[in-house]
Amino acid sequence: MDIGSLFSALLMGIVEGLTEFLPISSTGHLILLGELIGFEGPPGKTFEISIQLGAILAVVLIYRRLIVDLVVNMWRPGLQRFYVINLVLAFLPAAVLGATLHKTITGLLFNPWVVCVALIVGGVAIIVIERNRPSPSIHSVPEIGPLAALLIGFGQALAMIPGTSRSGATIITALLVGVERKAAAEFSFMLAVPTMLAATVYSLWKARSDLDFSAFGQIGVGFVAAFVVAFLTVRALLAVIGRIGFTPFGWYRIGLGVVMMLVLALR
Repeated sequence: MDIGSLFSALLMGIVEGLTEFLPISSTGHLILLGELIGFEGPPGKTFEISIQLGAILAVVLIYRRLIVDLVVNMWRPGLQRFYVINLVLAFLPAAVLGATLHKTITGLLFNPWVVCVALIVGGVAIIVIERNRPSPSIHSVPEIGPLAALLIGFGQALAMIPGTSRSGATIITALLVGVERKAAAEFSFMLAVPTMLAATVYSLWKARSDLDFSAFGQIGVGFVAAFVVAFLTVRALLAVIGRIGFTPFGWYRIGLGVVMMLVLALR
């Protein structure tokens, strides 16, 4: 394993951790970065799956007390059961549609040009919705009702299109149904845990024949980088999102999409 491969894995891990929970599309960034640096990881998608797991575990660590509370008390009447039911409702659309359409979407849409278009369209949507969203009527995660949770789940299903952003789709949908910014972000992060864990386990099972023990150096470097950077990113976002909103991420998406289109056209 040469230093160049490890450095590329480090870059990919950093980008995964930085972008997974921001509304700017981690998949899109990894596709574009991989294209630019000529990244060659382990066979199949095992590297991408592994670093995504690192990002998930960062959120599990941040919300560990809440997750334990939900697991312990989910069968008892009260807010915990209501919270779990809403997470299940929000999880279902992506689970069902992902199981039926994932292979088709992966085959047709996983390329840099689709990512660029999705980044730009998603950026415009974020800016427009931030400026015209209804006044928040839901100010905390426990206030999110079953219908709102289900609608957020359908928003999450849009993230199967690379460049859309899972967190972006869920957060923007939450804003549209009247959820306050910080609560929208927190629900998106919590929803990411079952969604991404299920996708990771499913993807690892499908890629089990591609697992390569000689590539554990790359996987380990990317995993740790994604975990550390995701932990810091989520904590920072929760601290500032109520003040800055999501509009800056919309402009960033548009700028990145346009620049990458120019780069791809000139290559």
